Amino acid sequence: MSKLSTLSFGLLLVAATGCGSVTADPTGTTSSGSGGAGGSAATSSTGTGPILSESFSVEFGPVTVAPGKENTQCVVLRLDNPALLHVGQIHNELSDGSHHLIVYRTNDTVEQLTPFDCEPFTDTLKPEKGSPLMITQKHEEVLTLPKNVAFTLQPKQMVRLEMHYINANTADVQVHAKTTFTAIPDADFKDEADFLFLGNPDIKVAAHSKQTLGPTYLSLKDANLAGANVFGITGHTHHWGTNVSVSLADSKTGPDKMLYDVPNWQWSEPATVYQDPPVVIPEGGGFRFTCEWNNTGNTDVKFGESANAEMCFFWAYYYPSKGAFVCAHTDQFPGGIDICCPGNSLCSKLFP
Repeated sequence: MSKLSTLSFGLLLVAATGCGSVTADPTGTTSSGSGGAGGSAATSSTGTGPILSESFSVEFGPVTVAPGKENTQCVVLRLDNPALLHVGQIHNELSDGSHHLIVYRTNDTVEQLTPFDCEPFTDTLKPEKGSPLMITQKHEEVLTLPKNVAFTLQPKQMVRLEMHYINANTADVQVHAKTTFTAIPDADFKDEADFLFLGNPDIKVAAHSKQTLGPTYLSLKDANLAGANVFGITGHTHHWGTNVSVSLADSKTGPDKMLYDVPNWQWSEPATVYQDPPVVIPEGGGFRFTCEWNNTGNTDVKFGESANAEMCFFWAYYYPSKGAFVCAHTDQFPGGIDICCPGNSLCSKLFP
């Protein structure tokens, strides 16, 4: 594998969220960050959902973004939760100008209240530093975990909010976001949830043309996820994307079970499809997925970090946790290659 190929594939995984840092816009300030709203009365959800109790919130911004500006910035904030928290629901609210928001729990010890330029998916492949909990591309989204399943947060948990924003307007916009964590009673907690990010970088969509990538089969053997329960999936492209579909596959040759095929799918407001009951990843299995685009612009489009490039990814939520993983398939190497990090021997070379 050439140094250039190794670097390209490394950038694929580091930039897996589809957002990259460009010129910083230093004009913004954050709120105080940890706006604890604990102590709300418990409410019962319907069906097989959890019983929810107290909530705690954090905020990004507002940040003033000039016309044409695109950037990825983070804040690191401390929650007000006084005790261990088992989170059964996360509610994200995003303003106009927000491309997407990633919410992490982190082992940082110092708050950074003012937005700072940051690399996409920071420290995702270093579990000792933290892990992602949720990605939202919609203006408002609520992730409700299955009954007895939660993300565990330590007392006074440190949280990082990673915001990718772009202002396509002719006037300044104020970009801000809010994340609210709602707990379940400790006695109801049984299984820890976790996060997967999966995709294919082999994208080339000619100007004024439609293109389909896939079906792509992606093995999960590196992650050792056989027996894990997948309960939610969200497809992800940038603005030329017209559809993402995802199936669970027993093997490279199938059979398959369709999990994600949303009518009139929208890249800017991609639906999260819940599996109830959750689907179980089979031994030796993986996912098969397809992305579609309609490039009506005047320039060919390839895989890239900017919102003006393209992506073919999806994220999934599962339990019981075996860690957070970034996985990808590419045919840029002879015979193709599947890799999940952490787990593959190449990961330490790509991410020293």
